[in-house]
Formats: sequence, C-alpha cells, structure tokens
Amino acid sequence: MLDRPFDPDTRIVAKTAAEAIIERECDICVVGSGASGASAAIEAARAGRSVILVDGLPTLGGQAVNSIIGMFCGLYTSGQGGRQLTHGIADEILHDLGASGDLHVTQGGVMKVAMYNEVALGRWVERTAVGAGVVPLTGAIIRHVHRDGRRVIALDIATRFGDVRIKATGFVDATGDAALTWDAGFDCQVHKNGQIYGSQMLIIEGFDEANLPAREDVSQRLWDKGGDYGLMRRDGFSARYPGRNVAMVNMTHIETPLDPFDAAEKQIDGKEQADRTLAFLRAEYPDAYGKASVRAYGLPGVRQTRWIVGTHHLTTDEVREATRFDDAIARCAWPLEQHHNREGYVWEVFPDDHIHTVPLRSLLVAGADNVVAVGRCIDADSAALSSVRVMGPCIAMGAAAAHALDLAGSGSVHQLDLASLKQRVRHNIED
Repeated sequence: MLDRPFDPDTRIVAKTAAEAIIERECDICVVGSGASGASAAIEAARAGRSVILVDGLPTLGGQAVNSIIGMFCGLYTSGQGGRQLTHGIADEILHDLGASGDLHVTQGGVMKVAMYNEVALGRWVERTAVGAGVVPLTGAIIRHVHRDGRRVIALDIATRFGDVRIKATGFVDATGDAALTWDAGFDCQVHKNGQIYGSQMLIIEGFDEANLPAREDVSQRLWDKGGDYGLMRRDGFSARYPGRNVAMVNMTHIETPLDPFDAAEKQIDGKEQADRTLAFLRAEYPDAYGKASVRAYGLPGVRQTRWIVGTHHLTTDEVREATRFDDAIARCAWPLEQHHNREGYVWEVFPDDHIHTVPLRSLLVAGADNVVAVGRCIDADSAALSSVRVMGPCIAMGAAAAHALDLAGSGSVHQLDLASLKQRVRHNIED
C-alpha cells in the first residue's frame, strides 16, 4: 500500500506497450535544422509537401544559431562589393534581419559577409518554418533507420518524452555528420589520417570599442605570443558587431571526434581554450579588453567529421578551375579554408571573377533512391568541401534537395527531370 494522500489534481500513469512508440507520416523528413536543413524544410513545405524537421537540440537553427557562428559566409563573390550568389530563404533573412537591425553586411577583408544576431536568426527560423507548415521535432536523436532495398522508409527516433517513428517518402540528411546515411547502412567517408579542426566560438562584452587593436596586430601577436597562454591555434580574429557592444571571438581549434565520450571531453576543452583566449586579449590589450567578460559560449562548431559517398566526388581541382557542372545546383566563390593544422588555417582566395559550382550528384547518396545529403556532409575532398560547406551554398543545397525529392516523388532522385530541377533553382545557378 502506498502511504500518500489523495490528490484530486493529479493522476498516476505508467508506460504501456501500446504507448511504446508514436508514429507520424510525412512526404519529406529533414534531419538537421541548420542553414541547409532549414532551407530544405521551408522550400519543401512551400512546394506543397508535408514536412517534419528533426533536430537533436531542443531548438531549431543548428550550428548557425547554437554554435554562434555569427557570419553568413559564401553568399557573395570575391572582392570589394561582391554580388550575391545564393537566394531563396537567404533573401528573406537578409531583408527581415536587416530591417530589424539584426544583420550587418560588411566587407571582411577580401570577402563580403553578413554578420547577424544569432538570437534573431533562431527566432526567424522557428517562425518561418512553422509558418510554412513544417512540423518540428526537437531534442530528437536517430536510433534506427528502416530500409527497403534502396529506399529509406522510416526513422526510429528517441526523445525524452518517448520514442517516435517517422515514415516518409523522401529524406534529407542535413545532420552534418551524415548520421542518417550512416545509420541507414550506406557507405560513408572519414579521414584516414588526422582531422579537420572545429572552433569554439566565444561571445564577449564589456570591452572598450575606442581602443580595439587592428586585426592584423592581433593576428601577429597571437602567432608570436599565443604559446605563452597555452593557445593551440595561433591565428583568428575578434569581430565586433556594430551597435551591440558584443564581439565574437574565433581563435580556437578543437578536435571533433565521433566517439561520444571523446566528443564530450573535447567540448569542455573548447571552453578552456576560449577562456585562455580571453586571458590573452585581456593581458595583451588591457585598454581594449581589460574589463571584457564572457557573455556566451557557442556549442562546438564542427567543420567536418564524416560525409557521404555520393555519385560525384567534388575535387579541389574542380573548385580551383571554377567548374560549371551540367547538374549544378549551387554557386560559390568562398576561398579554400582548410583547418587541418592545429596552429591555424590555410586560406586560398580566388580572383574576383571566380565562381565554382556544386553538382547535384555530390548530394545524392550512392545506393539510395530517396536520400539527399546537404551541407558539410556532401561528397567532396576535404579541401573542396572547405569552400562549399559555408552557409551560402548550404542554403542553396537545401533548396535543391527539397525540389529534387519533390520531383522524384516515389521514384529515384538519380532519375529525376534535371531540366525541371534547374528551372526551380535557377535563382541559385544563374545571374
């Protein structure tokens, strides 16, 4: 017997076998809600498809919001006054966040970028996705993928509120780590030796804007004296957001292993690196940063871990040669930005008239008829991927994935009407 008083406002419940799994069906299931996944979900819903958008975090926005990346890179061509290459939801974000004062387009050296307020972007993604009819499922992790030959037919997903099974006609792998593709049993790629380092973004406040040092001076002093502060990375920058008295600091390199225990350890190490970075700024530039403090740590910013085997392996030579593929679905001019060295990155800038493209075939999972990968897990060599995994082309990839699955329907994305797809995404591949 339970020794407890009767409470008329509660009822005792217990999980039953019948309640073991919640089932939902949709036309297109998108896993991952970063720049590419949000674009895919919104475009698919606007095309008239029922869409469920799944994310492992308890909120939408992916790394663009939760890792506090702070800049839209890859939207523009090189040089002063670069012109915009990616449209779709990119146009809406630039307009809406610009109108509210939450976005600032600036010339970041040789490349034009758009700095943004991550809080405003997160709310924009949520409102726009739900407004388009997208059904969100957050705090959700894939446990098992059901296949019928070349088709994925359902995902079993764990949430803290119970297990969910999502059945869909088509799937978008926007996980960043090719988690959907990997769990489905399709071939993936990992680095044979070494890795690509991620970054732990740091947002600081309380600095003196009038005494901020030149970026070039900070870079040189990092290289000369960073070791005295225990810093792994010996380059990077601090970028002030105009009018907000906050700055984002990107001066760390963190390992991003796929082992869950190692990943947990490294995300703590990332914050330690960020703290040492702030100590460096305070000590070396006391007039500017002597009273600065941490406002927020982003979640670990991951650049590359595991990626798909597609039907075309995008190469560095194809990027350097500005290849215009017949099945191009995205354009980009962002430099090769390789983060394979602990101490810093290799930056290869292209001429002002350079534009390279991303082929649809690099998004199509080999052996899968209804899975399209987008973002940083498409098929490319590491150097090529370093240019096209930034948010501009990622938004274009998401749009292409949505329309490819819409056109393919119950058929194969490997056999869709390419002319129709190119017509739908023409604003991302034509001037």
